[in-house]
Amino acid sequence: MKILNKFKALPPQISGIFFAVGATIIWSGNFIIARGVHDAIPPVTLAFFRWLVAFIVIIPFSFNYFIKDYKVILENYKYILLTSFMGITLFNTLIYIAGHSTEAINLSLIAITTPVFIIIFSRIFFKEKISFISITGVTLALSGIVLLICRGSLNVLLSISFSAGDLWMLSAAVIFSLYTLLIRKKPEGIGTMSFLFITFGLGLIMLVPFYVYETSVNNTAVYNINVIISILYAGIFASIGGFVLWNKAIAMIGASRSGIIYYSLPLFSTLWAILILGETVQYVHFISMFLIVSGIIIATRKRTA
Repeated sequence: MKILNKFKALPPQISGIFFAVGATIIWSGNFIIARGVHDAIPPVTLAFFRWLVAFIVIIPFSFNYFIKDYKVILENYKYILLTSFMGITLFNTLIYIAGHSTEAINLSLIAITTPVFIIIFSRIFFKEKISFISITGVTLALSGIVLLICRGSLNVLLSISFSAGDLWMLSAAVIFSLYTLLIRKKPEGIGTMSFLFITFGLGLIMLVPFYVYETSVNNTAVYNINVIISILYAGIFASIGGFVLWNKAIAMIGASRSGIIYYSLPLFSTLWAILILGETVQYVHFISMFLIVSGIIIATRKRTA
């Protein structure tokens, strides 16, 4: 927290940008982990230990808030169970599954398409109107996704021989968009810390059966230094640190400006993927990034009077 306090001397707009960029850089590392240790630890095992670490770390800071809010939490147990399953049990597990068969660059590019699916599901479930501009943006972004998944090859599209990892990551983006819509409906009386405590805890518990099954059929985890560092990074920084920085950024510069900075996620993931994993960037990545990012910005742009 002392490091965060040093930013108080800076203008709020500057501090907010630093916090948003910091959160985005931290989250970009999660895709490097998904790809970087895929041959050393199975995906569900990685997700299980990530959330175990995150839950242990957050207990001292959140337990009292949970005690204060537990009655409201019990009254909304169905909502809590659903958000825990989608946001904790499923989302990152799907990312780690995807990392076994596609590049970190692809993971990050598909990850930022969540706003597109939020617009689509808002229309389906809440009958929210979609403007022509939003439709144009959604179409651009979806075109970028298709181009990326097809690797820029018409033959791949026609033969429907997509990478399994890209499809798993697309599923993760869809799940996270539904989770985001659920978060908008979070019942009053459930504070942020108590919500994190209960969703981390329940999501972890719901991971246990999948973890037990995976270890019974694929007990190949190698707990070397890279895996241990990856688990700690994902559990502490990606799960908690990024969240803290992101919320500070939103408080200082707003959700819209923070969201635009978040679209730089593939840029940082690509940099780490090249430096750490030795991945190569192809022309299809640049074109897909342009279509996806420009499409999202157009689709989520607020109409002016």
